[in-house]
Amino acid sequence: MQKEEVIVVKQLYKSFGDKHILRGIDLTLHKGENLGIVGKSGTGKSVLAKCIVRLIEPDKGEINVLGTDVLACDDAELTGIRKKVGYLFQGGALYDSMSVRENLLFPVRRTQFVDKEQDSEELVENSLRSVGLLDAIDKMPGELSGGMKKRIALARALILKPEIILYDEPTTGLDAVTSGEISELIIKVKEEYGTASIIITHDMKCAKIATDNIQIMKEGVFVVEGTYDELSASTDKEIRDYFI
Repeated sequence: MQKEEVIVVKQLYKSFGDKHILRGIDLTLHKGENLGIVGKSGTGKSVLAKCIVRLIEPDKGEINVLGTDVLACDDAELTGIRKKVGYLFQGGALYDSMSVRENLLFPVRRTQFVDKEQDSEELVENSLRSVGLLDAIDKMPGELSGGMKKRIALARALILKPEIILYDEPTTGLDAVTSGEISELIIKVKEEYGTASIIITHDMKCAKIATDNIQIMKEGVFVVEGTYDELSASTDKEIRDYFI
């Protein structure tokens, strides 16, 4: 039985001036799937993720998220979609002037996700517990290591209980051990929360651990799809080079 489609992108185009970034992207993400997107810098991976939640407006194409035509949404409808799609930015994007607790409370208050302050505190604690950092609740971002910041950013993405998570380079800048821990955490989140995810990464160890399938992007289009094992065994040198 075919799994439910939670994101469908068809013939998506995006240019910045005369620089063509996305050149007719087609993508399908299924419920419960972790889909890796791999490609060299500048191929459009992050632009695609931002188009999916309309942080960037595409020039042409179709984007359907959880049965909703994203490009036809008004502001209120778009806010509703964004509550269901967690986004882990490449740099973590924590607010330096806010404690960990306040960083996590921010999306709850902004979206009026819950009504009671007590419930908000419970959400914060549960999210931090999921990433193993409950004891960091009153720390400031400046007191955290790079790996801890990634975990806190993931806790913040989880706090609204999203159905989908978009991970933009979740292991960039981390040492090999911490990178492996974050990759394992992505699997744990999928199992605990039942999320579907798109994982944009240059880190092939992360791709091996955390993805079910991988799409390789080149010059704004996908050129091949398969599991880590299938693609790493490819006879095409250009594909195999990603896995060396």
